[in-house]
Amino acid sequence: MQQDRQAKWTFITNHGLVLSYIFHNPTSTARGIANYIGVTERTTHKIISDLEGAGYIRRRKIGRRNEYSVDPQLPLRHHTKTDIMVEDLLESLAAQVTT
Repeated sequence: MQQDRQAKWTFITNHGLVLSYIFHNPTSTARGIANYIGVTERTTHKIISDLEGAGYIRRRKIGRRNEYSVDPQLPLRHHTKTDIMVEDLLESLAAQVTT
């Protein structure tokens, strides 16, 4: 029962996960992102479109592929967290836990 409850929600949204993945893998495909995050390609395309429309990522065509760049200087979108920049979130998500 405890495990079922944990599977229903996460702290980081799919938008945050896609942003982080793109930041660390700027030449990845929507299929690769979708497989890693655990969502459909269609959902991934929608999230990429949202992030691009809001200015958080830029897409550049290189041949048939896309290359992405993240603007780490933009603030987080929630009204209570606008003092935190995207780069702070990305650094936190990339931090290695050492014991």
